[in-house]
Amino acid sequence: MSPSPQGPPRSIATPCVQVCVVDGASSLCLGCYRTLSEIAGWSELTDAERAAIMAELPEREQEVLGFRG
Repeated sequence: MSPSPQGPPRSIATPCVQVCVVDGASSLCLGCYRTLSEIAGWSELTDAERAAIMAELPEREQEVLGFRG
């Protein structure tokens, strides 16, 4: 029995825009609005965990920018 061929690695969805500046008040990256621990562990998260965080990012952005409704 031969091993099954592997294709190229699957890309991981990320909100990173390569603007890495951390806001002191919120401790969020002002480029992607993730925490430093989320950024550091991103590749270890499941697709569902990453999707849940990504769903929160627009709200985090609004909070950081002061547009609370």
